[in-house]
Amino acid sequence: MNKKSATTKVLFIILIIVSVHCTVTAQSKVGTTVGLFLTIDQSARVSGMGNAGTALFGEASSMFYNPASLGRLTQTDAQFTYSEWLAGITFNYAALGIKVENIGTFSLQAISMNSGDIAVRTVEQPLGTGEFYNVNDFALGVGYGLMLTDRVSVGFLVNYIQETIWHDALTDFAINLGVQYEVTHGGFTIGASLLNFGPTARFSGRDLFIDYNQDPSKHGGNDQLPGQLRTDAYPLPTLFRIGVSYPYKFNDENQIIFSVDALHPNDNHESLNAGVEMTLVKNFSIRGGYRNLFLTDSEGGLELGAGVNYTFSEGYVLRFDYAWADYGRLLKVNRFTVSVGF
Repeated sequence: MNKKSATTKVLFIILIIVSVHCTVTAQSKVGTTVGLFLTIDQSARVSGMGNAGTALFGEASSMFYNPASLGRLTQTDAQFTYSEWLAGITFNYAALGIKVENIGTFSLQAISMNSGDIAVRTVEQPLGTGEFYNVNDFALGVGYGLMLTDRVSVGFLVNYIQETIWHDALTDFAINLGVQYEVTHGGFTIGASLLNFGPTARFSGRDLFIDYNQDPSKHGGNDQLPGQLRTDAYPLPTLFRIGVSYPYKFNDENQIIFSVDALHPNDNHESLNAGVEMTLVKNFSIRGGYRNLFLTDSEGGLELGAGVNYTFSEGYVLRFDYAWADYGRLLKVNRFTVSVGF
């Protein structure tokens, strides 16, 4: 057994062992994690394929689903995604993968979500006090991926996470690990990743400061002792996913890709994502898929998308992708991604 083969097996074992963290909490625990914005899909291409991206590669944002995809980038790639998220929330994502020949691919990603201004309402002033607050979520990640062999790639991504609600905030760190194995050259691929693995976190801030009266039944005492409410610590939305993809080429310019993912989160039941991408004359793609198959109480699931790309003579590649996602009673989500490869 050579060194690279042994390393690959060790990485697979590590992913399986660490995923036990999810396995032992198989029952649904919806609403018991923080940093849920980390689970919102970032790529319009993958979103159009039902979010089945664990075994896909070829763009910088694929590291969101599996950091091992970084090792398979053939050139430096930069992407920006704008999402019209639910309830008027804005959601932005930027990714950069820098290919360094014979070394690997270094990456940077940034995630930003903003609720916009929300009126402060109380029982006495249900129409608003005149004050406004907002909710901001932010994550900044750095990563690295490389090809261990001509068919096996591995990668990792470390994220700094911050959530802010008015004057209160929490911060945390999380690591993503992944591996991809190309069973046949240019064909069937298997991928596995562990996402958002990190310590618990709790909110703190001046909105939790209170004036405390230790014994309201006594008169003449100090009824304005400075105190602070303590919030519980909650885990991150850790997710173990494994997926397969298979491209079938009709000829040099037309192909179809099938992709399926199995998801095992620590705060919900297991589910499947599945999708397909048809590429015509190399420059135009149409996509369709379904997310959260077999998930209890899921909203919607159908996702559709399309994309175009143009290669310049200097080797630059410009890509535009769009995805539409059905969220049932929560209506729909539109995603737009612009990418440049060079």
